[in-house]
Amino acid sequence: MAEHGLIDPVSRYPKPPFKKQSQPWPGLAGQMEPRPDHGETSYKGSGRLAGRKALITGGDSGMGRAAAIAYAREGADVAINYLPAEEPDAQEVIALIKKEGRIGLAIPGDLQAEAFCKQLVEQAVQGLGGLDIVVNNAARQQTRASILDVSSEDFDATMKTNVYAPFWIIKAALPHLKPGSCIIGTTSEQAYDPSPDLYDYAQTKAATMNYVKALAKQLASKGIRVNGVAPGPIWTPLQVSGGATMEKLEKFGGMTPLGRPGQPVELASIYVQLAASDASYATGQVYGAAGGSGQP
Repeated sequence: MAEHGLIDPVSRYPKPPFKKQSQPWPGLAGQMEPRPDHGETSYKGSGRLAGRKALITGGDSGMGRAAAIAYAREGADVAINYLPAEEPDAQEVIALIKKEGRIGLAIPGDLQAEAFCKQLVEQAVQGLGGLDIVVNNAARQQTRASILDVSSEDFDATMKTNVYAPFWIIKAALPHLKPGSCIIGTTSEQAYDPSPDLYDYAQTKAATMNYVKALAKQLASKGIRVNGVAPGPIWTPLQVSGGATMEKLEKFGGMTPLGRPGQPVELASIYVQLAASDASYATGQVYGAAGGSGQP
């Protein structure tokens, strides 16, 4: 119960057990039970990003969608990237961005291709009239009980999506980023405490945390900040499209001190804070939200 504006984080959102459910990769938020909360009705903006121009990969669902909605309500124009199969989710996000009177740009395509990553940045710059926030959020996660079950094709796809794509996107974006711009990477509690069945995915999240810290040092003199967000178990399509076993899905988030998974909207304010100009001394930082666990 909320009293005097207080909301109990323990009872705020659904707890396990969850219904067993499976979708083909990459999955749709609109078909999940319960539907994730990305802040569609709850996030209230206050102009913190007025006039800013953001590109968010994986902006159709999960934390990317939460960031896209929040950014638009804070006054930013937003371009989102997603896989063509995620079009239904993406169109919902674009409608919400446009409802705020902001530019909403949909740029579908597979980040595993270097040429597309370059094209993505160019389209965002042209469509938004510039670029000053880059959120590398898209990720591939597939659970495999053993390293013997991870094929080279599988490993390659995860590395290309989670490690190569941010490298290509940042290289393409840098010439457009002026002092005061920022880059944000989505890492994970997996960077600190990897699950045995996420051998390849967990490595990519450690790599993300590392590039955030290295790039922050490299770009500090240019006035460009680089930070990361490290979620714990969050209720997104990653989980129902091969990212978790059915057994794990039923109990998802139950092992955290709060006893439930997080919802994407619960990280929205972190993405806003890291992009806002009043966070000008925050660079090379990784901000966590993991329900009481997850940090080193």
